[in-house]
Amino acid sequence: MRIGVDIDNVISNFDEVLLKAYMEHDKSLRNKGIVHKDAVVRRKFDWTEEEEESFYHNNLERIAADFEPIEGASKYIKMIRNLGHEIYIISGRDNGEYSRPYEMTEKWLKKYDIEYDKLILTNAYNTHEKADICLKNNIKILIDDSQRTCMDAYYFGIDALIMDMPHNRNNTVLTRVHNWQEIYEYVKNYRKKKYKVILDTDTFNESDDQFALAYMFKSQDIFDIEAITIAPFRNKERFYEDSGIEKSYAEARKICDLLGYKDFDKIYKGSTNYIMNGYDEVNDAVEKIIEIALRNDKTYILGIAAITNVALAIKREPRIVEKLEIIWLGGHTPIYPNNLNEANFRDVDAVRIIFESKVKLTVIPCKGVASNLETTLFELRANMNESKELNKYLIDGFERYINTYRHEQRWPVWDIAVIAYMINPMWFVRKNMKVPNINRDYAYEENEDSHEMTVITYLSSNKIYKDLFEKLGGNDEA
Repeated sequence: MRIGVDIDNVISNFDEVLLKAYMEHDKSLRNKGIVHKDAVVRRKFDWTEEEEESFYHNNLERIAADFEPIEGASKYIKMIRNLGHEIYIISGRDNGEYSRPYEMTEKWLKKYDIEYDKLILTNAYNTHEKADICLKNNIKILIDDSQRTCMDAYYFGIDALIMDMPHNRNNTVLTRVHNWQEIYEYVKNYRKKKYKVILDTDTFNESDDQFALAYMFKSQDIFDIEAITIAPFRNKERFYEDSGIEKSYAEARKICDLLGYKDFDKIYKGSTNYIMNGYDEVNDAVEKIIEIALRNDKTYILGIAAITNVALAIKREPRIVEKLEIIWLGGHTPIYPNNLNEANFRDVDAVRIIFESKVKLTVIPCKGVASNLETTLFELRANMNESKELNKYLIDGFERYINTYRHEQRWPVWDIAVIAYMINPMWFVRKNMKVPNINRDYAYEENEDSHEMTVITYLSSNKIYKDLFEKLGGNDEA
């Protein structure tokens, strides 16, 4: 794995040395000392903008000669490389503030025995450049002290570790580290622990849940499957008195059998109607969600259906909010007029419970995002070996669905988006937004006083399908 590492305030004691130089120079000005305690070093004093700019640019190269490594940097970087990882040092020193930045940086790294595999210099004033470099070089983790740089990387699915500094402590989204021992422990344990997951699915509703269920089981190097909970559905094409619970249960059981898991006994029947229709009953799925959440430190709900079961679990046991993270395929992109015809949004009261609960939530919109996962029978047959019984069943189900209900050649296998996001967030682009209100027309309304959720704005269908086809077994297999 490749890891991107900033230098200043991550490897070097940049702010410490800079502050000392500023304190000395302040004595020759008005000698007022620090007047803005929580500001960055360059804004802590009562200097004019011209005074500060002049001192910084005329003295930075001299000050840089006094930079020393942060405690443990050299030691733990070596240990990380000994684990088999590559260190890409990415520093924003190519910004006109140093006369020979590359040579100066190479010399400094050699002097303090900082090992690395590649050195890349960027313009520190271009906050997007480091994220671009990470994407182009397949860098999985970026370690930096800049909140803007880390958030930019985070939006593109890169795991960003923010080195704790006074100027970035208002950020609660990013993973915060305080020293190199913490960084080493994070890297050492990276993805070693499987995600404990509950798949909440209306398996018989369309033909995409079956693909998602198979994809999850084929990715058990990542997932520790705690349960499959069966969610309700109602649509004009297929309506059942029990909202499809029995049909979906049987379909989930069928996929498990085809996968070779005939003894899998963690499928639980859930709600038979929507909260918005007055449903408020205890059922096996709701009880199991509560039990699992209370037992684990963290449980991920992979929601590919109406969110009724999860909302009822939170309503009955609010303590689980702190122990859950929900990734939900539901609604449309926020710029879409409304969510009236989106099946997973039908139980709008359940959505409101989730939105108001402050549970950690990532939403993958259907139209505008997951709709990019359109495929065809030709593509599926060209990439999936139909001699495998599971693959034939999945393809036949897709064909039957589009011919019977959609009468279209292309149709999205929407639900695999949730599984793929857990497998590799770098296939997605995300942003944080305030949790919106939902009006009577099921449209989103801005709510600036709300807490935040993550919304996916883009996904790479090529990368997702490539991984799916490889795991299900393509036609190149014997």
